[in-house]
Amino acid sequence: MTRVAAIDCGTNSIRLLIADIDRSGGSTRLTDVVREMRVVRLGEGVDATGELAPAALERTFAAAADYARLIREHGAAKVRFVATSASRDARNRQVFVDGIRDLLGVEPEVITGDEEAALSFAGASSVLPILDGHEVLVVDLGGGSTEFVLGTAAGVTAARSVDIGCVRLTERHLRDDPPTPEQVAAAEADVDRAIALAGRDVPLERATAVVGVAGSITTITAHALRLTEYAPDAIHGAELPLETVRDASTDLLAMPRAGRAALPYMHPGRVDVIGAGGLVWRRILGHMNRLSGGRVATATASEHDILDGIALSIG
Repeated sequence: MTRVAAIDCGTNSIRLLIADIDRSGGSTRLTDVVREMRVVRLGEGVDATGELAPAALERTFAAAADYARLIREHGAAKVRFVATSASRDARNRQVFVDGIRDLLGVEPEVITGDEEAALSFAGASSVLPILDGHEVLVVDLGGGSTEFVLGTAAGVTAARSVDIGCVRLTERHLRDDPPTPEQVAAAEADVDRAIALAGRDVPLERATAVVGVAGSITTITAHALRLTEYAPDAIHGAELPLETVRDASTDLLAMPRAGRAALPYMHPGRVDVIGAGGLVWRRILGHMNRLSGGRVATATASEHDILDGIALSIG
C-alpha cells in the first residue's frame, strides 16, 4: 500500500487527491483519503494577455498552501503536481513554477496536451466497465482546453488536445447574460474548428461510446438528472440519451446567471462558465452522433478523470 498525493491544476480549478494505492493480487485499487477542489481561475484573462494574472496566481498559491498542509497531515509518501492548459500558454509560467515549488517542495510539471489526454483516459478507464467491448472516446472538457482520447481496454489508440474550454470561450465570446445568438454562433464556430482539428489525429467515427469527464460535464449531468444537491455517486456512471444531455446543456447556456447560481448542485466557481461548458459538450455530442452514424446515442459521465490518472501514475 502506498499513500500518494496528486494535484491537477487547470485553467479554472486546482484539485487534490490523497489516496492509498494497493497493487497486490494482480490488480490496482485506488482508495480516496482526501479529495478536494478549489476554483481559483488561474487562467483568468490568459487567452487575451498571454500571461497569468497576479491575482490569479495569488489565489492558486493560497490553495496550494492549504493542500501542502493536508499532504503533510495525511503523510503522503509521494506527490505529483500536474499543470495543464493555462500554464502551458502563459509567458510568465516560471513565476507559477517557482511559487509552487516553494510551497510544495515538488517541481510542477507543465504537461503537454497529449500527456493530459493519456492521464485523463487512465483515470476514467480505471473505474468504468463501459470499456468492455467498446472503442470509447473520453472527452475531458476543461477551462482552457479539451482532450479527445480514443481507446479500448488495452489503452489509448489516439489523442488530441485542442484549445477550447469553458473559461476560454466565455472570455472570448459569451460576454452577455445570457449570451446573444451572435455570440453563441461565434463560439460554436470555434468549437467546430477544434473538433475538426481533433479529428485529424483521432478517428472519432470509430467510437462506439462517449465518456465525459471534468466539472463542466458532471455539472451538466447533475442538471439533466435534476438532482437536489451535487451527488457524485448519482453522477458517476450515469448514461443518458444524447437528447437529454443536449437539452440540459442548452438550458444552462440560455439561463441567466441568477438562475444558474440558484441551482442546488452548482459550484459557485462554475456559475459564470457553465454555459460555455454546455455549448462545447452539446456540440461535441452532436458531431459524435453524426460521425458514428447514430451508434453513439448516449453519453456517460465519470467522476474519475485526470486526477485519478495522476495518482495511478505515481503509486
